[in-house]
Amino acid sequence: MVRKILLIAYNGVTALDLVGPMQVFSTASGYSKATTGVALYDLAVASVDGGAVATSTGLHILARPFREIGLEQIDTIIVPGGRPNDNSVFDTRLVAWLAENGPRSRRVCSVCVGAFLLAEAGLLAGRFATTHWDFIETLKRKCDGATILDGPIFVHDGNIWSSAGVSAGIDLALHLVEDDHGRKLAMDVAKMLVVYFRRPGNQHQFSTSLSLQASTDTDFSDLLTWAAGHLKENLSVEVLASRSGMSVRSFTRKFRVAVGLTPAAAIEKMRFEEAKRLLSEGDLPLKRVASVCGFRDEQTLRRAFQRIADVSPSEYRQRFS
Repeated sequence: MVRKILLIAYNGVTALDLVGPMQVFSTASGYSKATTGVALYDLAVASVDGGAVATSTGLHILARPFREIGLEQIDTIIVPGGRPNDNSVFDTRLVAWLAENGPRSRRVCSVCVGAFLLAEAGLLAGRFATTHWDFIETLKRKCDGATILDGPIFVHDGNIWSSAGVSAGIDLALHLVEDDHGRKLAMDVAKMLVVYFRRPGNQHQFSTSLSLQASTDTDFSDLLTWAAGHLKENLSVEVLASRSGMSVRSFTRKFRVAVGLTPAAAIEKMRFEEAKRLLSEGDLPLKRVASVCGFRDEQTLRRAFQRIADVSPSEYRQRFS
């Protein structure tokens, strides 16, 4: 059975969000045809009006108009992300088309901020979903009827699949191939594309340190800049409060309001980010990394990585060094 995969295009779409999953399905189908004589997927790129569609990189993709697509044949709809503030992302005709045809498809999948389009179409109501780490809070505000998760690379709920930022669309597509045709084929495709079949960790490992030093409170900005240069030292709340000239109680309250984290959580995040840098740029033993970054011991470092990024320090180094 050949499954029809429809990839949605619109002006401003992120090229990799679209062509990444498309390449996975194309490779799977081509490999199957070469080895068994049977094609697995029929791929189509479509837009509201059809014709040339400009991606965010300037690359133009030729799309078919929706009116030429046999809707009853669609197995999976892929909705890539684009510039979230670009009006073209929320073309009312596209939103209406998704609202009408999404529930009819076996699977509707969003890549990155394509989740915003699903939200506009009402497809995330009552669902679990995810998006790019930098837009998690925005999507939560926009779609309060959904539960937006900030850790997973992709989320499956009913006929709705959503993936995290950009390249996570490739992870999702590999999982869909596995779901359709088994683990072996999906692993073979991953090998041919030279990507992870199962990416280690979660999307927290790709985010920055929450831009802690960019706090709007100048005093705390200076404090965090100082702390970043003294991670090996005692950075207890008492030390930080004393340096800020406040009582512990007053400092803790004001810091949390200004930064959005407790002092302890902020310091741990900074230490975690520095540990990531050391692991990716050098070969220091884990015990030394823990010491330099201010973690009590190697085990504390390991626990921080597992809790924040769902990956061990050794796995992180292997993946990013």
